[in-house]
Amino acid sequence: MQRDILYENELVYAIYDAYPVSKGHALIIPKRHVETYFDMNGDELSATHQALVTLKERIDALYGPDGYNIGVNAGEAAGQTIFHLHIHLIPRYKGDVQKPRGGVRGVIPSRRNY
Repeated sequence: MQRDILYENELVYAIYDAYPVSKGHALIIPKRHVETYFDMNGDELSATHQALVTLKERIDALYGPDGYNIGVNAGEAAGQTIFHLHIHLIPRYKGDVQKPRGGVRGVIPSRRNY
């Protein structure tokens, strides 16, 4: 399945997630095969940051979200199922969940609220 590229620079590109959890959910993907975030080099980290900032601005203009989660699954124990790094930029909207407190801590539900 070919998906439209939302953003591209020399080292990374971005597409909408095929199974979005919210309107505007995008993935930033390095062009070089790296398995996890920790395998990127400095240039790739910089290119990834630029992609995140640019995409946030575009998603803000298109969808007007109230917040964002940025997520990376690094390793099978963390839920990684595709072993090529992809960074989730997930727009969040007021009321999309009943109690958003804890955000990414929700990966372990019993530890989400503190």
